[in-house]
Amino acid sequence: MSPMPGSRGGYFISFLGLVSTLFLQPGWLEGVMDKIWQGTMEAVRLIIRLDPEMMGIVGLSLLVSGSAVLIAGLLGIPLGTYLGLVPARRVRWVSKLVYTLMGLPPVVAGLFLYLILSSQGPLGVLDLLFTPTAMIIAQTLLAVPIITGLTMVAVREKKREIRETAVTLGASGATVAWTVIREARPAITGAVVAGFGRVIAEVGAVMLVGGNIEGYTRVMTTAIVLETRRGNFESAIGLGLILLLLAFFVNSFLYHLQGTVDAE
Repeated sequence: MSPMPGSRGGYFISFLGLVSTLFLQPGWLEGVMDKIWQGTMEAVRLIIRLDPEMMGIVGLSLLVSGSAVLIAGLLGIPLGTYLGLVPARRVRWVSKLVYTLMGLPPVVAGLFLYLILSSQGPLGVLDLLFTPTAMIIAQTLLAVPIITGLTMVAVREKKREIRETAVTLGASGATVAWTVIREARPAITGAVVAGFGRVIAEVGAVMLVGGNIEGYTRVMTTAIVLETRRGNFESAIGLGLILLLLAFFVNSFLYHLQGTVDAE
């Protein structure tokens, strides 16, 4: 008897049945672990051999995501600082917009940019579609709200802590603003780290505007999607592990930078 629609008990029973079927199916765990092991060996093989195709994909991934985060930082940090220093009531609608865009789905950003850069779009004459430049623009659109929003929150919180003391000591408005920015530097660095984490794992937007062209616009995430669709799960897992390793090293550097700033 099928569960009644809206019946929590019925859905729970169905869930238990699904879990029981999964765990009672012979060999499923061994199959999954075998694919993970084969994927790990594939990752080790690619790293040891310094596979040219893999190195090209890694290099393009770093170029695209690094450029996007750099541009987003140059745009988002000043904007977030300004929004954090201005009284919240004066920029409440801008703040709401920034918070909304922090959750912007990558495919939506990619679709919006695709329509603009397509041959029928207003910027079609630039012929940027399916190029690394378009991918950088797409990831920048995703990273700017993250860096702006987190910077704004960090500056706003520090301003509450510092402003009263600074004003009591006779500091000018410019001095207060500069002090707030200096004190908020570790959190601002954290905003950049979050922005990088957002774009390095992104696939929807770069797939739409980049096209996943071999040797030209193929990055780690789009390569993983391609290998998965081909059924090459070991290669997909291997590339995924390399992506995690790459993100770990980059974020470790940024974390070290954040600690250095915090110690100053």
